Amino acid sequence: MHIPDGFVDPATATVTGVLAAAGLAGAVRHAQRHLPPARVPLLGLSAAFVFAAQMLNFPVLGGTSGHLIGGVLTAALLGPSAAVIVISAVLIVQCFLFADGGVTALGANIFNMALVGAASGWAVFELLRRLAPSLTWRVVSAGVAAWASTVLASIACAGELAASGTAAWSAVLGAMAGVHVLIGVGEGLITALVLAAIAKVRPELVGGTALQQRGFDVVMPTGAPSAGAGAVAHAASAGNRESAKSLVLYGLLISAGLALFVAPFASPWPDGLDRTAQTLGFEDKAREPAMPAPIPDYRMPGIPSEGLATAVAGVAGTAAVFALAWMAARALAPRGRVASSGAPR
Repeated sequence: MHIPDGFVDPATATVTGVLAAAGLAGAVRHAQRHLPPARVPLLGLSAAFVFAAQMLNFPVLGGTSGHLIGGVLTAALLGPSAAVIVISAVLIVQCFLFADGGVTALGANIFNMALVGAASGWAVFELLRRLAPSLTWRVVSAGVAAWASTVLASIACAGELAASGTAAWSAVLGAMAGVHVLIGVGEGLITALVLAAIAKVRPELVGGTALQQRGFDVVMPTGAPSAGAGAVAHAASAGNRESAKSLVLYGLLISAGLALFVAPFASPWPDGLDRTAQTLGFEDKAREPAMPAPIPDYRMPGIPSEGLATAVAGVAGTAAVFALAWMAARALAPRGRVASSGAPR
């Protein structure tokens, strides 16, 4: 769903750029107040994983592929403001390092995937998760919300294409929403599976408790806490801080492994936007990137093997996204703030 240069006109690019900047600024202000320092490495890790996972295009019907957006996945772990920052960091690196998404369309891409995708998906997730208290339902709610976020982001993209005169609204709406209904199924499944895996190891990151580590459906009693609850909570918090470094290390290894060993075998089929452009006949409106990228098309220059060039580019991008998101998070979370392992607000 990365819009290239040429698909949106200057007016639409300007409006979406202003909206994206305002939304990102609001997310930054919220994160400055509420992002615990203990979650800073996880913000960088989430960005690295989302970037690596977005390289893994999966096939859907009709010779079309899709890829994870990751907004709801990140929001379920870190909250909506952190999700906006994470997805924006991924999109910025993809744009300037790989020419994936046009420079002139960067605001539109951030608006669609970081704001509409993450924020609207979080709203759906919040509505659904309140229906039941179990961790299982929280994971299912995230999967459904991830599907909805993909469809909503595609509708926003269709609106921008129609506003730019690139395609008729009646045609582009059905084409974009129709294919992303299918792509959203993959988004939802990936989101639910990743959250379920995290819940097995660190249930508190998914809004669970230590008692839910072995079984998803255990719900804490609502009675008065026991006399030793404070000591147990303190010990658990200390243990969580100790395991945070291991979690980030293993997560980075998994992300790098996806980029290194799996990304070269991703589906070569066009994604939902590219397929829509081909179907409706506006693919020739795409222009050459407004700014040359050092690693165009996710292939490291100077490496003759296409698979190896993609793998090396993926690892480089994963490292770059992690560094950018981690530095941003460090700047947002003052060291003097008390670390917290509670659920994001």
